Amino acid sequence: MRNKGLIITLTVIVSVLCAYFLMLTFVSRNVQQKAVNYATRNGRVDQQQRQHYLDSVWRAPVFGPLTYRDVREKELGLGLDLKGGMHVTLEVSPVEIVRAMSGNSKDPKFNKAIQRAQELQKANPTTPFTALFAQSFREVAPGDRLARIFANTTNKSRGIDFNSSDEKVIAAIDKEEEEAIDRSFNILRTRVDKFGVNQPSIQRVKGTGRIQIELPGVDNPERIRKLLQGQAKLEFWEVWRTDEFAPYFNQLNEVLTAQEAAGKTTATTSTAATVTDSTSATAAGDSTSLASQLAKKKDTKSTADTAAAQQSSQLARLFTMPGALGSNVRDTARVNALMRSPEVRAVLPSNLTFLWDVKPSVIDGQEYLQLYAIRKTREATAPLGGDVVSDARQDYDQGGRPEVSMQMNPSGAKKWQRLTASNIGRQVAIVLDDNVYSAPVVQSEIAGGNSSISGNFTIEEAQDLANVLKAGKLPAPTRIVEEAVVGPSLGQEAINQGLFSSLAGLAIIMIFMAAYYGRAGLVADAALLFNGFLIMGVLAQFGTALTLPGIAGLVLTFGMSVDANVLIFERIREELNHGLHLKDAINKGYARAFSAIFDSNVTTMLIAVILGFFGTGPVQSFAVTLGIGVLTSFLSAVFVSRLIIEYLTKGKDTSKIQFTTFLSRNLFQNLNFDIVGKRKYAYTFSTVFIVIGFVLMYFQGGPNLGVDFRGGRSYIVDFNKAEVASDVRIALEKDFQGAGTEVKTFGSPNRLRITTGYLADDESVGADKKVEQALLNGLKKYGADQPQIKSTSKVGATIADDIKKTSILSLGLTLLGIFVYVLFRFEKWQYSMAAVVALFHDALLVIAAFPIARLFGLNYEMDQIFVAAVLTVIGFSMNDTVVIYDRIREYLHENKHLTFAQVVNPALNSTFSRTMITFTTVFLVVLVLYIFGGETLRSFSFAMIVGVIFGTYSSLFIATPIILDTYGRKEARERGVEHTTEIADAGAPKLSTTVQ
Repeated sequence: MRNKGLIITLTVIVSVLCAYFLMLTFVSRNVQQKAVNYATRNGRVDQQQRQHYLDSVWRAPVFGPLTYRDVREKELGLGLDLKGGMHVTLEVSPVEIVRAMSGNSKDPKFNKAIQRAQELQKANPTTPFTALFAQSFREVAPGDRLARIFANTTNKSRGIDFNSSDEKVIAAIDKEEEEAIDRSFNILRTRVDKFGVNQPSIQRVKGTGRIQIELPGVDNPERIRKLLQGQAKLEFWEVWRTDEFAPYFNQLNEVLTAQEAAGKTTATTSTAATVTDSTSATAAGDSTSLASQLAKKKDTKSTADTAAAQQSSQLARLFTMPGALGSNVRDTARVNALMRSPEVRAVLPSNLTFLWDVKPSVIDGQEYLQLYAIRKTREATAPLGGDVVSDARQDYDQGGRPEVSMQMNPSGAKKWQRLTASNIGRQVAIVLDDNVYSAPVVQSEIAGGNSSISGNFTIEEAQDLANVLKAGKLPAPTRIVEEAVVGPSLGQEAINQGLFSSLAGLAIIMIFMAAYYGRAGLVADAALLFNGFLIMGVLAQFGTALTLPGIAGLVLTFGMSVDANVLIFERIREELNHGLHLKDAINKGYARAFSAIFDSNVTTMLIAVILGFFGTGPVQSFAVTLGIGVLTSFLSAVFVSRLIIEYLTKGKDTSKIQFTTFLSRNLFQNLNFDIVGKRKYAYTFSTVFIVIGFVLMYFQGGPNLGVDFRGGRSYIVDFNKAEVASDVRIALEKDFQGAGTEVKTFGSPNRLRITTGYLADDESVGADKKVEQALLNGLKKYGADQPQIKSTSKVGATIADDIKKTSILSLGLTLLGIFVYVLFRFEKWQYSMAAVVALFHDALLVIAAFPIARLFGLNYEMDQIFVAAVLTVIGFSMNDTVVIYDRIREYLHENKHLTFAQVVNPALNSTFSRTMITFTTVFLVVLVLYIFGGETLRSFSFAMIVGVIFGTYSSLFIATPIILDTYGRKEARERGVEHTTEIADAGAPKLSTTVQ
């Protein structure tokens, strides 16, 4: 074995890293269990207390120098389908941005072009709105120019004037739209951080104006919808000076200190003080904190006892930021609770409120948030709103330092002049969604509406502030185009199903391998367990959340990863049958199997990459797990298993390993099936099956598409007793106004999944409420007793069209990529063509199987997970095909006097044992998934069962025979052989098996 030292070193390094990150996951789970124990009272968990505990240790070391925050960032998380929560995809509306840049123009041609572009957008969802708008404007107003509408004072700084071309105007709108998406992303990220959920996720969807958000464990979806879709609120507020609010703090300090001394601390205060750590204790005595200084100013004659009491006061313990009024990040929740308490509100004046800085400051390794004292007006409205800002951009001052230039409209300029005139030498806070983004000091009265905001900005910080200032003038309203809410009980069910199916699949594979290959099978089992360890460790390293489709990918990887060991072991058995010594057979077995293993892994990785790039949500999770599994399987099956086998066979004693058992010793030996001779029967069967499937699909009203592909809303509803799905569907038809509605049993008899296209084109929150109310009304009329909605999902028509198009594109790119790779590896286009035709044939067979199954009462939807299953079937089938191709190439290379037609049957027969063993392991795994994986994976596992059967069938009877009918005939003619079929159907010729 070459480079053994390097392989051992690499394996050890990877193993140590995986063990380290999995240990972090264990530590994190341990902290979470402690939080549950802390919050449990009389058998019930107080979620506020649990969260309070986790907040208190967020910055505390829990594993060496690593804080709980560090550990959570590196642990192996769980997806929403496993722990419950809310998934939302929001889309930034470009229409409002175009209107705002036009100054809300009333021009009839402009507004007609907007309406026309919106209609075109429905038919062309992937085309940028600005391109459709430009096209519509040319159609509505031929010869007119966009500059006539967009050349205004606001857009002057963007380089638009009356002479600007349409292309320049559209480019400026595109740039502004991109900035608006960035602005929305940053605003939403700040809002998400305030929701108080563990491990929230927010990311931009590449190539679109969409933003995906995942919020685990949320229990109030309606509140989340309002907060996410609310318009950004930009305001300018006056700020109290320290000497102005200091007397109130002194008075507040007196009240709280007296309460503590008397033991009358409020419930909120006592709760807040329950969980502390050494860091907060140290901070309490920090004499540089503003709270401590304010407390000391009150009375210089206080004794040591009084000083100690003051230092132990609530203010001194919470407001610990050196040099400013602020708190350690972990204490902000307690500060908020304190500020809302009646004692504090009674002391502070009504026009004094406090707002947090948006970003923490790091001081001596600790993160602090500054608190700003905001002066409220009598009407409780800001002196100046963000709607007056006409433009803002990052610029540079005379010294070359980044600053922000801001322009206001005429009415705003007058208000800004008055505000700055009355606040010279004081701060004015720039507030967005109740977070202070900047609080510059006014140097002088500012007239004309043009201002410069300077400070110790980085370029990125200046750009961020400029984006914030534009939030008021250029609104970028967001709408929810996709949504899923999973209840915690469904999440726990999914965990149980995923865990059981994983362990069951793993156990079946290990038992089968040990029974078939004996001790060599135990080596494969050890490599398989090591592979599972690597996959979980790598997932943890990259912070990937494990989802139910991810578990499906993991189980499927187990089934497919043993394929490499099967290839190797079958080659070793062949070499042993040819009389080679065990060690020589092992060396040649690994050498000869390597190319087939490498090719099959490349094609599977190609599929994983395409799925990961074009898929979303569950499909991406499946793709990531599958891709990681390909890499780790290659390492464990090819290299780790060989290290173990070489260790067992070192020296003269070779009795420690064997590759057969009494069950497998004579199985698949000396086969001589006439496989290609039956190809015409196979062609006929496939054609009839596909035609029957698609005819049935036509009479059934088309394919049974899931909500992913057709748009609409889906609900999982629990009932107190078993309900008949067809009766519920009939009862709901009137309330859903005849819209397409499907109801089916989901797992248990008292649980139904209800999918409807009612108001599918309306993505507003109002439509969501209307559809849900119609559902509840219909169920009430039906007589359902207290139905409970456990999970909801919504896919807008636009995103459904996108999913359909990307699914077709994924399939096309997969077939194209395989065509190119096979052409590169086997150097004949007939091999590529036959492989692609066979794979497309497999996809058609899987699709046709669904309407046929529907005829027999098995009603499964075609959704994104179905697409993942079809592509995985393509990968599985391609693995089989590549192994056969590789054996044909080997035979032709070693027996140059023979034709393709003469070696095709021997190649198929010699690889038949490997084909059937791999089929058996993968089939058993997907069967376990089908039985135990839960209703969510039922469609996926059914497609996989059908695909594994037909993929194996097509590798034998479709792919290679097609080459025979194209390249084989051509080769026969060139060599003067007339009867290609007869030669192929004849007995196997004697082939040389000498290693070249």
